[in-house]
Amino acid sequence: MTLHNSFSEINSLQWNELVGSSPTATFFQTAECYNFYASLSFLKPFVVGISEDDQLVGLICGYIIAEGNPAKRFFSRRAIVPGGALLSPKISSEAIDALLKATEKNLAKKAIYIEFRNYNDYSAYRTGFESAGFNYVPHLNFHVATPDVETALSNLSSSKKRQIKQSQKSGIKVIKAETSEDVKAYYTILQNLYKKRVKSPLFSIEFFEKLIRLNEADILLVKSETKIIGGITCVFLKNRTVSEWFVCGDDSTADKNVYPSVLATWAGIEYAANNNFEKFDFMGAGKPNEGYGVREFKSKFGGTQVEHGRFLYICKPRLYALGKYIVKKIKNK
Repeated sequence: MTLHNSFSEINSLQWNELVGSSPTATFFQTAECYNFYASLSFLKPFVVGISEDDQLVGLICGYIIAEGNPAKRFFSRRAIVPGGALLSPKISSEAIDALLKATEKNLAKKAIYIEFRNYNDYSAYRTGFESAGFNYVPHLNFHVATPDVETALSNLSSSKKRQIKQSQKSGIKVIKAETSEDVKAYYTILQNLYKKRVKSPLFSIEFFEKLIRLNEADILLVKSETKIIGGITCVFLKNRTVSEWFVCGDDSTADKNVYPSVLATWAGIEYAANNNFEKFDFMGAGKPNEGYGVREFKSKFGGTQVEHGRFLYICKPRLYALGKYIVKKIKNK
């Protein structure tokens, strides 16, 4: 059993092979995603891998991020693992434990907590995560099967079908973002959403400007005549999943028969269906026991509700408790 504590220590061919064979694979566990993280100025990527019999069988890829002035940055340091761990079906329980312990050790002084955001089913590994000190946190999501456009469309609720048809009749089009002006128009709408409703930090525009250069990503924009009124940021794992990273719509449009958020979401699902992807992943629908209006919205697009949850390791309990208190105060303003 061999640990790999940096990008340079991991065999790139074996990494690609593991992505192809793992049932828990997502774009977020690929070398392309790591390199994208590394290109950004506002976060730091990390990767830890483990081999058994000279074959890579497990990998954890994520980023460390913090916001604000030096004081705020100190209190907001966190390590996020989108998509969860990349695991071979052949990985041993001992290797999983060693991989998690190495991740904890590498990040203990750099982050207040480590959060795995699971986009696939990790129930078979839950005991191993909990034994390594990770708490399971229930979290919902929706996966939409996309065998073809007709099936995907037929599975929508009647209200969403009507809203899509009305928006399209009003002349609304969906285009790919290609220029910095496209990205800026989309980002302005997204910023407004996060400031007024989401009330949580949003990546800087640098993230979106660099993302559209990737072969594994697109920003699909909802356009009314010459104005951008919404859009969706999607990333892809070939033939498997289209993941909705960000979505927004300017629903204050004067035309009441236009539904930018609905059309943006459908654009991602339609893209998955048209390009031979197995499913569209909404990447989260809130906690089971808490009211969440966005969950009701997402439930209308024909997906299956799943609870793959999150795994949480708290490196610094006192700072974590303080951070939760501050975030709650901000969201209740």
